[in-house]
Amino acid sequence: MEEAKSEIQATKSLAHQIATALQQEIIQGALSVESRLPSEAEIAKRFSVSQPTVREALKILAAKKLVRSKRGPNGGVFVNAPSLTATSQMLQEMTTWFVGLGVFDLNEIVEARLLLGRTCVQLAAERATPEDLASIEATLEAFERSDISDEEFCRLDVAFHHAIAQATGNNELRFIMLVVNDSLIPATNMISFRFRERGRVVALHADILEALRIRDSAAATSAFEELIAYQSSVYEKALSAREAAKRQESL
Repeated sequence: MEEAKSEIQATKSLAHQIATALQQEIIQGALSVESRLPSEAEIAKRFSVSQPTVREALKILAAKKLVRSKRGPNGGVFVNAPSLTATSQMLQEMTTWFVGLGVFDLNEIVEARLLLGRTCVQLAAERATPEDLASIEATLEAFERSDISDEEFCRLDVAFHHAIAQATGNNELRFIMLVVNDSLIPATNMISFRFRERGRVVALHADILEALRIRDSAAATSAFEELIAYQSSVYEKALSAREAAKRQESL
């Protein structure tokens, strides 16, 4: 029994080592996007392991969205093209977890969103295309429905900021903002939605869009800073109410 457990653990350890080695080759470009990996037998021979161990390693890479399997005469295991959305999802989960645990406090969240958001609206004011502006406007129009739930309002809030990040024309900044917006906005909204005035948020969104339309970077930045200041004050009220409720329960 113990011997079987040791063997399984050894197989998993080897599989992780092989997966790490192949992952490095993918990241460094030795295995290019859309290229087919060597066969299981070839990989097994290279690392001096069994094919089941190689299979475990490939499952690890597939779980990370680094490779995909294709069946048929021209099938095999292929290197996936990088996806901003898939990659950011993993980081979003970690960031949301950190917010929930209190690893990131309010001041840090506000500071991060201010610094990065300012850059986004400034670049968007300079670079936004008609298509970008139409995308931002579409999120604002969706806010006009009267039956929007709190979850839908939060989703639209995130979509608005994603559209601004898209308008920067900078893919690296867009990737960073995918993580920031998809994790920090919902995490804070979960706490503060009862104290938020939706109309105030939407009005400030509209001010940002109008400034982007006329390419007024200063006005866009000012409206964004006012939005973050308002959301920060709402978050503080929510935290204070939560603490007051806890004290009341302890009495």
